[in-house]
Amino acid sequence: MGFNCGIVGLPNVGKSTLFNALTESAQAEAANYPFCTIEPNVGRVAVPDPRLVRLGEIARSARLVPTALEIVDIAGLVRGAAEGEGLGNQFLAHIREVDAILHVVRCFEDADVTHVEGGIDPLRDIAIVETELMLADLESLDRRLPALEKRARGGDREAAAERDLILPLREALARGEPARQAIPRGEEERARRLNLLTTKPVLYVCNVGEAEVASGNAHTAAVARFAAARGARSLVVSAAIEAELAALAPEERRDFLAGLGLAESGLDRLVREGYALLDLITFFTAGPKEARAWTITRGTRAREAAGVIHTDFARGFIAAEVIAYEDYVAHGGEQGAREAGKLRIEGRDYVMQDGDVVLFRFNV
Repeated sequence: MGFNCGIVGLPNVGKSTLFNALTESAQAEAANYPFCTIEPNVGRVAVPDPRLVRLGEIARSARLVPTALEIVDIAGLVRGAAEGEGLGNQFLAHIREVDAILHVVRCFEDADVTHVEGGIDPLRDIAIVETELMLADLESLDRRLPALEKRARGGDREAAAERDLILPLREALARGEPARQAIPRGEEERARRLNLLTTKPVLYVCNVGEAEVASGNAHTAAVARFAAARGARSLVVSAAIEAELAALAPEERRDFLAGLGLAESGLDRLVREGYALLDLITFFTAGPKEARAWTITRGTRAREAAGVIHTDFARGFIAAEVIAYEDYVAHGGEQGAREAGKLRIEGRDYVMQDGDVVLFRFNV
């Protein structure tokens, strides 16, 4: 089961620098000119979770395997991308393939780093990118509607239902509003299958200078207000600092962050926010060989969660032995939790909870 976030934004806002720091690699060329990233670069990033470390200690696991999130670095969009400006159509196609959007916004001043719009104005930059995404969505729906209308007039109920879902989304886009704001209650999954750019969840990532990373600035405050008004979230990071951190040993990173007055890196927070953005949760397996974190969407049932580990586990599912993380820790592991009556036997329709420590019983 794969989950990915696409990093988008105007050119020269720090997308590739952040991506390089996230993946601790030079997969994306960070250069001071537009379109330096021609193909989307993909990296898998471990999701920081101190619970896994604690489980490994208790279970005396030989190794730890964290869950991961896929990050896709997509080249910068410019004004007119929906009409093919820059390499717009190609980049918009890449965005359609991701599950959520990390929208990087430049909130720092630097005369040595050019800005394609001539000056720093994060709300204007957000509007440019989101307008291009909305125009692309509007074009996509306008291509679909005639065929749906024709089939609906012929009595096709499925086509009529899709048309009725699309019409309010199209009206919102025509007003200059992202489609996510017009999805009827209960229709989120059907709307997601339309694969529109502006139905994807978004996190605004404010890229600031080193001196402003702890407190932000007027630009980041404006983005935070903008995001809050739309039910979205924002995060302040410094791509320059994260690039420096990526080159340091773990113990040096802690001292570096402490000197800046930070408890953790911006990228740790970014990955966790991306994880939450996709409404993901983690369950664990723990034993002498390994302690491992597994990613599932919130609401996943036990049988489907077993299939994330191996398809045979789902096919031959019998039951799940479940211990809440807090109980596992409090009672010193599986045996202590079992003796304390904290181990539960759950069936195939049990809805998995974040932090569940699980042993699946199966027979194939």
